[in-house]
Amino acid sequence: MTTAPLDGPTKPTQRPADEPSTAERWSPRLWGTLIVLCTALFLDALDVSMVGVALPSIGTSLKLSTSTLQWVVSGYVLGYGGLLLLGGRAADLLGRRRVFLVALGVFAAASLLGGLVDNGGLLIAARFLKGVSAAFTAPAGLSIITTTFAEGPARNRALSIYTTCGASGFSLGLVLSGLLTSAGWRWTFLSPVPVALIALVFAIRLIPRPKAAERGGSGGYDVAGAITGTGALLLLVFTVTEAQSAGWASLRTIGSLVVVAVLGAAFLLIETRTAHPLVRLGIFRNGSVARANVAGLTIMGSYAGFQFIATLYLQRLLGWSALEMAFAFLPTGALVALSAPRMGAIVDRFGTSRLLPAGSLALLLGYALFLRMDAHSSFLVLVLPSMLLLGIGFALAFPSANIAATDGVADDEQGLASGLVNTAFQVGSALVLAAATAVITAGSHGGTSPQAQLAGYRPALLLVTGVALIGVSVTAVGAVLDRRRAAAAPATPVPDYDYSRAAAAQLDAAAERV
Repeated sequence: MTTAPLDGPTKPTQRPADEPSTAERWSPRLWGTLIVLCTALFLDALDVSMVGVALPSIGTSLKLSTSTLQWVVSGYVLGYGGLLLLGGRAADLLGRRRVFLVALGVFAAASLLGGLVDNGGLLIAARFLKGVSAAFTAPAGLSIITTTFAEGPARNRALSIYTTCGASGFSLGLVLSGLLTSAGWRWTFLSPVPVALIALVFAIRLIPRPKAAERGGSGGYDVAGAITGTGALLLLVFTVTEAQSAGWASLRTIGSLVVVAVLGAAFLLIETRTAHPLVRLGIFRNGSVARANVAGLTIMGSYAGFQFIATLYLQRLLGWSALEMAFAFLPTGALVALSAPRMGAIVDRFGTSRLLPAGSLALLLGYALFLRMDAHSSFLVLVLPSMLLLGIGFALAFPSANIAATDGVADDEQGLASGLVNTAFQVGSALVLAAATAVITAGSHGGTSPQAQLAGYRPALLLVTGVALIGVSVTAVGAVLDRRRAAAAPATPVPDYDYSRAAAAQLDAAAERV
């Protein structure tokens, strides 16, 4: 069987008969499977950002202090970012379909619980449980795609659609939150329930059961690695979140960071010595995987910090309503959503090594333009140009990072590769958000005047811009290295062609026909 890319011919490629081909239309079942997986990722990403606009209403309704209220957001990030590595490895060992279905069911139950509780502690627990379920659905779903679609145009097309759905969910979360919060904050928790249940029903019917040889990977369980690695990530996210109230120089914060370092060192030592590691460290010898994880950390970290700063700036300083602020982010989400159908062809044509730095640069320019903010900025002059650049940047960089993170990785480690890049996304978000919050607090000195608020927002936005600059630098260096490596690769030898002998042979053949 031969295949061709979406926008032009290519060299014939032999594929197994059961693998999808971009030269043929995907079957309805294949499309249905992809839609189910995209729906789960959309809900995961949506939940990261959708609660933001509803926080003031939640605090008033449940009588939560500011320090407690932050855990409605941080609880989700803690469960998501802290357990992604374990979720990715569980998908490889226990079976991707099984892990995905169970986690999606838990996500629906936790969403229902969060919308019904009247206690702040139970709400935070529900958010943590949703984060844990997302930590298992995200890598399981991504690894189902990467093991279903052959590496190349078919996989690029599927991953582009999949990851842009995730980016769309994250970008549109603020818009949907503004609409739902106007009807009641509980709807921000209850609305995903029927969608998740419908997706679960179709997932049971559409996602194929694995063959006997594929029902879980081979190898044992790295219990010590799971405890130290997951413990280090959980404590790191917890520490940077709590440092906002405890202080970065406090004994508790310093002590927690020391424990994080000890757990991290123990994890690395265990992974180099165990026969079946949770994270095979050799995976980072793949330059594409390593750069994609750095890019993922900077892409989501910088955007999470920017979103927080922009939300405070538009609502507190400019006095915009929650709905107005939500619609300010609509251009970003709309660009990401509209670009989804074409991203596969774009990745095929230009490659991730070009699109990652291009997308990272667009994000950097969007943040830099927003540094012009003042007490009287307008939507058209300040907000719209930045949102358009961020939409372009996300559309290019987010799918490219996911594709690059799984390129050249064996099927039995696709869950690991997926978990690594998703961990980079979430840990980056937590770290940069915590650092931006600390800068805002230190810069404004608690003042509420426009000058005092701007004195906190601008340095925090400079921090976000610096994080984005790191992403541009790393991805640009990677693009240069890839280009040099391609130029240095020996060209395929072309055999000499004897035109005179070929012409004589053609004349002889013509004479015989006469």
